Amino acid sequence: MIQEIFTSMGIGTIILAVLIFKSIVMVEQKTIIVIQRLGKFQQMAKAGLNFIIPFIDTKAGSLNMRVQQLDVDIETKTHDDVFVNLRVSVQYKVMPDKLIDAFYALESPRHQISSYIFDDVRAEVPKMELDDVFSKKDDIADAVRQNLSESMFEYGYVIVKALITDIDPDAHVKESMNKINAAKREKEAAVEEAEALKIRVVKAAEADAESKRLSGEGIAQQRLEIVRGFKESVEDFQKTLKDITHEEVMQFVLLTQYFDTLNNIGQNGKNTSILIPHSPGSVKDFQQQMMEGTLVGSKLQEASDKE
Repeated sequence: MIQEIFTSMGIGTIILAVLIFKSIVMVEQKTIIVIQRLGKFQQMAKAGLNFIIPFIDTKAGSLNMRVQQLDVDIETKTHDDVFVNLRVSVQYKVMPDKLIDAFYALESPRHQISSYIFDDVRAEVPKMELDDVFSKKDDIADAVRQNLSESMFEYGYVIVKALITDIDPDAHVKESMNKINAAKREKEAAVEEAEALKIRVVKAAEADAESKRLSGEGIAQQRLEIVRGFKESVEDFQKTLKDITHEEVMQFVLLTQYFDTLNNIGQNGKNTSILIPHSPGSVKDFQQQMMEGTLVGSKLQEASDKE
């Protein structure tokens, strides 16, 4: 009899322990457990310790309240008939005030969000050329986020962010793009090189012009000094020798310059061979030519004065 009582108490304890165990629901942080009673929604069990009626209330599922990310790979065609693969990353989360809709409205939220993403991307990208897809990827992402937000709002989901994380054209297209870019860079390099050559040529011409200008000024200054020296020499001769004429002085000066020139030619080590008719007779002829030139100049001057 006593053994039967202890046996029935043991069975009762086990049953009670099972009932208590079944009535306790532990929920983790940022998680919601959906409780149903006899197949009908009963409550949302939030983080912490929750109690239910064993065998009557059941856990239908859970909702993740964290921000989740869904990556979708899409192949589509651009306006210029180039096939391109895009990876769209969408970040979303459940709205706290629409938990029932988020759990019961959609059978597979991730799959259905992917369908919306496919539809939006394939509606936007065919309007753009390939270059615009790269430069306006943020516009595509914004369009996806806006359209997706409007569609998923009624189901209890808010779209936090949509990103285009990868754009991968066909391999042949990428090779062609690389060749075009390389040709463009070579063209720019050729233009820059030609511009640099132009600057060098212009600067060299400017330097040559400046050099010639300075050389001309030097020669003019040199000749001016020579003329001044001739003038002073003539004046000195006329002061020293009263009976000498200025024609005779100029003949003497020119003859002296002639011999000085010969002396300079002989002293210049860079000269190779210079043939100059030089003899006592040649010197006399040279002196006679200078005298005749001086005489002709005097007669022309006298004729000019008479007129």
